[in-house]
Amino acid sequence: TLFNFADAKVRDLFRFTKFSFKKICFSTGFSFFCQFLCIFAPMLVRSQAIVLHAIKYGDGKMIVDLFTRSDGRQSFIVPIPKSAKSKVKKQYFQSLTLLEITWDMRPKVQLQKLHDVRVLTPYSTIPFDPDKLTITLFLGEFLYHALKGEQQDEVLFDYMVNSLEWLDGCSGAFVNFHLVFLMRLSRFLGFYPNLEEYEEGDYFDLRQSCFCSELPVHCDYLEPLDAGRLIQMMRMDFPTMYLFQLSHRDRNRLLEVAIKYYRLHLPNFPELKSLAVLQAVYE
Repeated sequence: TLFNFADAKVRDLFRFTKFSFKKICFSTGFSFFCQFLCIFAPMLVRSQAIVLHAIKYGDGKMIVDLFTRSDGRQSFIVPIPKSAKSKVKKQYFQSLTLLEITWDMRPKVQLQKLHDVRVLTPYSTIPFDPDKLTITLFLGEFLYHALKGEQQDEVLFDYMVNSLEWLDGCSGAFVNFHLVFLMRLSRFLGFYPNLEEYEEGDYFDLRQSCFCSELPVHCDYLEPLDAGRLIQMMRMDFPTMYLFQLSHRDRNRLLEVAIKYYRLHLPNFPELKSLAVLQAVYE
């Protein structure tokens, strides 16, 4: 009887172990299946987006980089339409165009596929004003490199949209627009200058993003004259920037300073092809 009882216990233990093993296998298999779905199964996403860059790819396609409100920066492979009746038009992907898009989101895929696209807010003046167009072409190239690894940031997205809509609707002076835009953009990217401790005659340490009374030990700094101009630039905003009178030389100098500042804080930030064109506008 004792042996029979022991045999029964062994059989029960075997059955429990077998059941647990099957349960673990099922749970593990289901987990892998869910991961498989997350990787390969598309999810339809709708979002607002800003065009950063578009380039022709092969015969009949484009690679388009967009900054989306819902998912940050995304890259898309887009067929170039051959028919004028096509829903997707090539002109939708001009620099800094504001779009509303729908796409099949695949997290592990480098190039997403657009399902639908339309212009969110058509510009009324930017495409037809040479100065505004030059500014947006420069900012488009700048943002393409500055937002390389940028994740979802709705506040940053809204800042960009509101700024572009302001420029499009502006009928007065906007020659300082790009300067104000660039320096306020640094707040969203994490290296906005510390202005609180400025005193006349200070240097500005471009690496540490702060003013200092003594000359930094490295070469990446601004002399007191340029440091004072930086303070002036940081006090500007879009509605009041026309009140700040800058010569063409000073404006181009501040632009060079801003780009150097970004280059120190963003790795592998390249030379910008559109910079010379923008500077020529303000010669």
